Amino acid sequence: MTDSLTARVGALLDARLERNVAPPVVLALSGGGDSMALLHIAAGWARAAGRRLLAITVDHGLNPDAAAWSRRCAEAARAVGADWIERRWEGDKPATGLPAAARHARHALIAEAARDAGAKVVLIAHTADDIAESDWMRARGTTLGGLREWSPSPAWPEGRGLMLLRPMLNERREDLRAWLRGRGQGWIEDPGNEGFGRGKARRALLPVPEGGGRIVYDPTTGLRLAERGDASSAERVRGMAATGWHRNLSPFRASPIAGAPGRSSPLPLGEGFIWAGEALAMTLLCAAGHDRLPRSERLAALADRLAGGDPFTATLAGARIEASADRVIIGREAGELKRRAPEPLALYTDTPAVWDGRYEITACAAGWSVIPTLGRLNRLSKADRALADTVPPWGRGALPVLIRDGSDAPVLAWREAEVRALAPRRLSLALGETTQECDLHGTIHGETPPPDLF
Repeated sequence: MTDSLTARVGALLDARLERNVAPPVVLALSGGGDSMALLHIAAGWARAAGRRLLAITVDHGLNPDAAAWSRRCAEAARAVGADWIERRWEGDKPATGLPAAARHARHALIAEAARDAGAKVVLIAHTADDIAESDWMRARGTTLGGLREWSPSPAWPEGRGLMLLRPMLNERREDLRAWLRGRGQGWIEDPGNEGFGRGKARRALLPVPEGGGRIVYDPTTGLRLAERGDASSAERVRGMAATGWHRNLSPFRASPIAGAPGRSSPLPLGEGFIWAGEALAMTLLCAAGHDRLPRSERLAALADRLAGGDPFTATLAGARIEASADRVIIGREAGELKRRAPEPLALYTDTPAVWDGRYEITACAAGWSVIPTLGRLNRLSKADRALADTVPPWGRGALPVLIRDGSDAPVLAWREAEVRALAPRRLSLALGETTQECDLHGTIHGETPPPDLF
């Protein structure tokens, strides 16, 4: 007989994931009580659903017991029929900001391994306690993002096209440990969890009341608003919960500009967006190709200018904003490529490479490298120059061009390689426009140029 915890989590896995397909579902396995509980539940679901489960453990190189912990994770994964691999955070560790750096490295390593395995979804064992702790920390100045049941990987560009599924956000940490104890299963207690801001948050917060559902926090202040029961899993997946509050637990919230219709439209060569008023911070990051949020006061000032409706041009976080009477265009600030000129990116045959965080380029032949068009427009062929001229003047210098080894004659990358613009899908996933694993396949609008251009 299926117990209630297994039934609740299994229903969420069923609502989001495909059955009987070849790519694996990945599970981030630290060996702690939360991830061990999810391992056992997900393994049972995978067997019934005809899916392969791949557990990934990250050794951060920060604890002398890490090797023993990895061995325990491997044994636990294989005991339930899951595959297991380890990834290690190599190199020097920062003297300050270690928790954030470790979190970034962990997400990037898991994302790379998941993509290498052909996975589209990573299961993460965050709980209701993690929501409360993260919001407590954010209210005190940290830049932690909110936790959502279904959200894009925060690692960029390693996590491109990859979604995180957190099916236990309504569960209590202690309840999961009691569930494991009842089945004779153990887990690892990492003393590092009690240090830094996370440990302070755990000590400061009262338990979630029995039967109280999820604690809801104001996404701007991080302060507690109320306790609300959760919508049904099917309602969440359709994105039609009455209040929509669960969609806003993200640092990339919708813009405060009210009444902006529709959705942002990608420009033909992936150089930016015609902005429709939503998710200003995320649109800036997608256009600029990185993951460094702008400072909150500068973002608020830009939002105020946009709300005023006056024409202006501005730059922020590596993006350029052009506001006119009838539209707002957000694209890459080409001047950044001049101030911080990237090294030529060598391409290898049939091996995708990410350039400037905005394009995935796969060469069909050896000997090509990618560089920006900036300063090379006059050396393009007449046909390529005509295509570049279809791009707004400010965006032309940020287009990718290819050069051959030993030559300085550039060609637009689309001529000699398969080029996929990454920003359209990145923004679409951040806005919650994709709600299930089956929606993650195929090409979406804006990833490739119109066929009549090349």
